[in-house]
Amino acid sequence: MYVTVCNSVKGPSSDARAFTTHSAPPDTPLPPRLSHRTKSSLTLQWKGKKNSIFREYYVGHQRHCKVMRLYPAVGYTFRVAALNDIGTSGFSTEVVFYTTGSLPQTSLPPWLVQAGPSWVTLEWMRPNSCSTEEVVTYTLEMQDETKGLDFQAVYSGLELNRNVESLRRNTQYKFRLITCSGEWHSAPSSLLVCKTTPDRPGPPVNPAVNTVTYHSFCVTWEPPQDDGGSGVLTYVLEISEGNSEGVSEGPERKHLCEDRKPATSYSLRLSCVNVGGQSQCSDDLTVCTHIPPPGRCQPPIIVGNVKHKEMTLQWDGPLCGEESENVEFSLEMCAMEEGSEPTEVYCGCKAECTVGNLLPGTTYRFQVRAANSAGYGPYSESVEISTAAGPPGQCRPPAINVMSHTCADVTWENKESSGIDISEYRLDWGRDLDSLELVYSGTETYFQISNLEASTDYCCRLQAVNQAGAGPYSDLVTCRTPAAAPDVVSGFCLVDHPLNPTESEPFSHSTCLALTWDEPRCNGAEMTSYSISMGDSIITAGNVTCHIIRDLLPDSEYSLQIRAENEMGPGPFSQTLTVRTRPLPPSPPRLECAAVGPQSLKLRWGFSSRSQLTDDTTYVLQMEDRNQRFVVVYRGPSHTFKLQRLSESSRYRFRIQAVSEAGEGPFSETYTICTTKSLPQTLKAPRVVQLKGNACEVTWESIPPMRGDRISYVLQVLGGRGSDYKQVYKGDETSFQLSGLQWNTDYRVRVFACRRCADTLQELWGSFGPSAHFNLRRSDATLAVEADVTRVSMGNTLTDEQFAGLMVFGVASLSVLMAFLLQLLI
Repeated sequence: MYVTVCNSVKGPSSDARAFTTHSAPPDTPLPPRLSHRTKSSLTLQWKGKKNSIFREYYVGHQRHCKVMRLYPAVGYTFRVAALNDIGTSGFSTEVVFYTTGSLPQTSLPPWLVQAGPSWVTLEWMRPNSCSTEEVVTYTLEMQDETKGLDFQAVYSGLELNRNVESLRRNTQYKFRLITCSGEWHSAPSSLLVCKTTPDRPGPPVNPAVNTVTYHSFCVTWEPPQDDGGSGVLTYVLEISEGNSEGVSEGPERKHLCEDRKPATSYSLRLSCVNVGGQSQCSDDLTVCTHIPPPGRCQPPIIVGNVKHKEMTLQWDGPLCGEESENVEFSLEMCAMEEGSEPTEVYCGCKAECTVGNLLPGTTYRFQVRAANSAGYGPYSESVEISTAAGPPGQCRPPAINVMSHTCADVTWENKESSGIDISEYRLDWGRDLDSLELVYSGTETYFQISNLEASTDYCCRLQAVNQAGAGPYSDLVTCRTPAAAPDVVSGFCLVDHPLNPTESEPFSHSTCLALTWDEPRCNGAEMTSYSISMGDSIITAGNVTCHIIRDLLPDSEYSLQIRAENEMGPGPFSQTLTVRTRPLPPSPPRLECAAVGPQSLKLRWGFSSRSQLTDDTTYVLQMEDRNQRFVVVYRGPSHTFKLQRLSESSRYRFRIQAVSEAGEGPFSETYTICTTKSLPQTLKAPRVVQLKGNACEVTWESIPPMRGDRISYVLQVLGGRGSDYKQVYKGDETSFQLSGLQWNTDYRVRVFACRRCADTLQELWGSFGPSAHFNLRRSDATLAVEADVTRVSMGNTLTDEQFAGLMVFGVASLSVLMAFLLQLLI
């Protein structure tokens, strides 16, 4: 069928039309297979590929059909479709059915074609009773007796041969064959017993070479981990050297290779052989034969001049050859003295060496031998050589005899020279090796050293000298001088304050002396105490470097000396120290309050007699703070001090102390002073408002309570015929109405505050504030008098305090003017 498409829009499909293709040649048949064979014939059989073309066999109304004239034991494929007047349905699913075959006879047993380590190849024949058209299948069963299992199928198919794999090597197996034709099975055939062959072994392991000499070596190895199933092995050792090769075979696991070349490299490899074949070769192993020991060297000879401490020797090595390559030489030396042992003085590749550290004028015997990797060769003939005369040898250590802590005697033995007489001895002395100095030079064997320090380590060394030079120093000898009494004490002085004060015993410069000093050298014995001489008395102090002498007279002079003592005894006294105690410090003055205010206190103090006063006396005034601690509020020479910014009606505690050159005096007893209460503040001028008739209302500002005390107010009026202010109101209000006033009359009003103390019921009056002036006038309407009121401020009307200050200023100015005039007249 076909479909029309226009601009991606498909139209309806056409009616379907059927057609049938032409027939074609058959497909290539399957390869032929062997059906039967004899000595002189072969029966071949082949099959064509399955024909996929169905042939119509029955058309009718029945629902069963019998198909005739079929081949035995052949499969046929069937399908069915239904047909009516409308048309034909589709075919059903294909089914396959087989025709029965003829009963096969008992199968012939299979036979072994070839066997391997893990496989066998078997073949069998087609039964003669089966026709060529029948399909015959074969089932091959195998039994492994080593596992104790019954026969199991290892193959089922149409072939007449089978290669059975995954078998164990060198193991016996049993096989039998069953023939199947259609639904019929033949009885099992007789048994075929066959055996797999052994496998080839693995290579030998751990090949090693030992006992290597310069003409032979021995090779050993371990058997292979896998012998291939056969216990009988033959080992093959291949040896190659250059282009030549050699093979050695045998059952042993070691082989001695003899008659080899020295210093030659050989390559070895191993393999083993059994009935299964030959194994792979092991990794190559390389061995090198040793070099033979070298021959005898020529005796050593002298090169140059022989010195007193060294000489240079030279020799010829052995004859040239393989053994003379990479040769080292060993030179031995032996003194000619009885009991001397040979000593190796050189080992190296050169045939020459310089021998040092020899003794002058001494005969030595030398011999040399060569060595290589094979070992040492024989010694050469020995030669005797003598050194020249030289400086003296090393002296024996001197002996030290310590006579005292300041003196020591040093003695030593006379040293035999190396063929030349000794000209002098040199003795070095010091505290250590770095501080050694020459203290003696001469021919004597004794020297006395003085001016030593007690309990000090010293050391010395000795050196002999002749015409050939100076010999080496002797070994270092040490000694230690004995302990002694301590040295003189230094730094003995008087200090202002004790270094270790104690609260239980107060310190006073008038009756106490604080002394300190430097610790002297103890001279090897632990310090025990110090003795202070003061006149005829001795004061003992412990092992300290400071001391306080108490209970002395004030303003007195003393002469002091000190000495140190240790376990060895007392040392010498130091130089005399002259000291003087201070006078007694002044007693505290009497403290009193000169003036008291609500926020200030003025204090003053003084002594009852003038004898206690000095020009350099300083006073320390202290006040107790909120934490009940006294803090300094004044320090100076003045006798008065005013404290500001205090709280009103509060208690304050004070104490005072006098300080002079004699020291700080004691504090006075504690004084308690209380500040007064504050007066109320001065009020501003009141305000006056006229009311109806001849009355007016006076108002003023209010003051808050002061520390809980109530505030009341007093209103006074001046006017009319009176010449003094009259009190017209006293109370807590801040306004008051005046009535009964005269018309066209001048009046003045003023107000002051009063503090009522709740604790003492006392009234504290404040000062008058400025007055307010007003005048009542007749008017039909009630008018405010505030516009006619003339307020008198503090700047226009002087208060009593301001007036008094002005008077004081005038008198003071007049006094200054008069004093100036008198000065001019004089």
